[in-house]
Order: sequence, then structure tokens, then C-alpha cells
Amino acid sequence: MTSLAPPPLVTIVALCHNHAPFLRAALDSILAQDYPRLEVWLVDDASHDGSPAILREYALAQAGWHLLLLPANVGNCRAFNLAFFQSQGEFVVDFATDDELLPQRLSQQVALFQALPPTYGVVYSNCELVTEAGQPLRLHQRPDPRHPGQLLPRPASGWVFADVLGRYFISPPTVLMRRATLLALGGYDESLSYEDFDFWVRASRDWQFYYQDAVTTRKRLHPRSKSAQTTFYRDPYLASTIQVCRKALALCRTAPELAALRVRLRYELRHALPRRRLSEARELAQLLAQTHPPGLPDRLLALLRYWPARALLAGSRS
Repeated sequence: MTSLAPPPLVTIVALCHNHAPFLRAALDSILAQDYPRLEVWLVDDASHDGSPAILREYALAQAGWHLLLLPANVGNCRAFNLAFFQSQGEFVVDFATDDELLPQRLSQQVALFQALPPTYGVVYSNCELVTEAGQPLRLHQRPDPRHPGQLLPRPASGWVFADVLGRYFISPPTVLMRRATLLALGGYDESLSYEDFDFWVRASRDWQFYYQDAVTTRKRLHPRSKSAQTTFYRDPYLASTIQVCRKALALCRTAPELAALRVRLRYELRHALPRRRLSEARELAQLLAQTHPPGLPDRLLALLRYWPARALLAGSRS
């Protein structure tokens, strides 16, 4: 009698920075998974709120859980890579420990991966957005009132490079990645202040994505979350977004892909100007000018490359 092959190993890299109020719920959601083969790496990025003690408690209680307590804050990208390059899983979850996994998340997503061709590098899904206290708010993908039967934001499957450039539709905590995809990209780019947009751009160039129409994750919205740190006048991630857009420009191969990148650049430029992010606005205008022979609106935006910062600042205050 031949024995059945064991299911693929899944690595969960659980990243923590000052998540003490939410940490037990997050780690308990890992323990509640019905998937049988997990490798868990607990990574604390120099928390100062009691998180390390909680992580030690769980690591000691669970055989095979790995613990990395970083002495200095290195940011999400490097913290993730430090664990990822020591891990072994065929599939990988980047798990922020202020969120929660639903119990069948990994068994469902691994089954989807096993049914898909090997050209698929990412499976992602819908998620439930909750308050800081865990109260339900809404779904990330929800029915589009203008188009019955469709979701908003509209998910995409297959070759999604242009979709990723032009619009936001993936909920980051729902993503399961193929290890081979991450290895081909050299892991996360540690020069960036955040990882998801860069990973989606680089991965979708050569790998297909698949949308799972199910809620698999609870994403917590609170004042210390990454998404909450982007405000109208303050965006600590704008410089990294510009770096990713430069990479995207080099990766574009077709006119529709360039058109999608123009949508992204115009969006970022429209938001950089009211925030008085004048240096970044000029960089965005330069990139926009490179995407095609500019029409009149883009010519006007491209003038940002030449106007002195003092003149722009005076104009923004008038």
C-alpha cells in the first residue's frame, strides 16, 4: 500500500510591532487553523509595549514555533526577510499580528493552489474589516450598487499586472504566496518602507494571481496600523511608492500597461500637491512624462520638473 504524500508545508511569518492588545487573538487564530502542516515564525520588530513577553509565552508553548526578537526596529520588509530566508514552507503568509486568520483560511487557499497551474504565484481573498475592539465594519470586497453581481473594488485573476498598476483591489492580509515566487524576486525590497505594492508589481509581471471569493481574514483598523498612518498631509510611504513606480515603468511592455501606470501616477500626483510634497510631486511628474508623449494636462503637470520649490510652495498657499 502506498502512503499519501503529506500536504505542503505552509510558513506563517507573524510580524509584530507594538501589537500587545491584539496579539493573543492573532496568535490564537494561528492555533485555530485546521491545516495540519504549519511552520510559524514570530518576529518582533523592537516592540516596547509588552509584546515580546507574549511572543515568548506562545513560542515556549508551541513546539516548532520560532522566535526572533529584534533589538532594533528594522521595518516590515527586513523583518519579514530575516524569517523568510530561514523558513522552509512551500507557501508563505505575511501575517501582521493585529489581524486574525479564520480557521479554514490556509486549508482553502492551499487547496486552490494545488488545483491551479504552477504559473500562479499568489492567491488572495476577501476580508472583513473590524474596529480596534473587533467589531465588524464591512467587507473589503462588497457588492457594487451600480453593477449588480459585481464587487467593489473589482477583483482580478490571471495576469493582473496592469490591474495592479492602475487600481487598488487586493487586501494585503489575505495573500498566500508561493515560495518560488518570493525567491525569484529575492524576497521583499528592504530599501522600501512597505512591501505590498512592490511585491504585487514585481510578482504580477511573471506570475498569475487568483481571487478566492470568500472571507478568510479579519483586518483590524486602528490608529497604529500602517493604513492609518497615511493621511492627507502626511504619508510616510510616498517615497517608496515612487520607487515602485520607477520599477513598474521599466517592467511595462504594452500600451495598456503604460496607460495603467499613468492612472497610478496621476493619482499619486493629485494627492502629493495638496500635501505640499513638492519634491515628490516633481518626481511623479517626471515619471508621468516618460509614460507617453504628453497631452496638454500632462504637459502642465510636467512643468513641476522645472518650477523652483519656493514658487510651488507659494502657489499652494495662495
